[in-house]
Amino acid sequence: MSAPAIDPVLHPPARLQIAAALSRVDDIEFATLRDILDVSDSVLSKHLSAMSDAGYVRTTKAKMDGRQRTWAAFTTSGKKAFAAHMAALRELANAAEQAAAAE
Repeated sequence: MSAPAIDPVLHPPARLQIAAALSRVDDIEFATLRDILDVSDSVLSKHLSAMSDAGYVRTTKAKMDGRQRTWAAFTTSGKKAFAAHMAALRELANAAEQAAAAE
């Protein structure tokens, strides 16, 4: 069995934050996610598009309070990719701690 690999789609800090937020909810409204990340609409949209292109995120639009809102959610592939990415990061951190302890 090979070691888990760092996922280049999820690795950029903003995408890792998006993934962490999505891992805790069924879906999240675009504006809420934007506020959590403290980024502009265009930056968030760009990251969500990249994650959607990879099949990790799906977005849906729905009316709420008379306005069109966008919601984001992990796909099954996205959940699996995030779990594998986190396992790879944990493995990397453990290896670094072991190397530091051996010195």
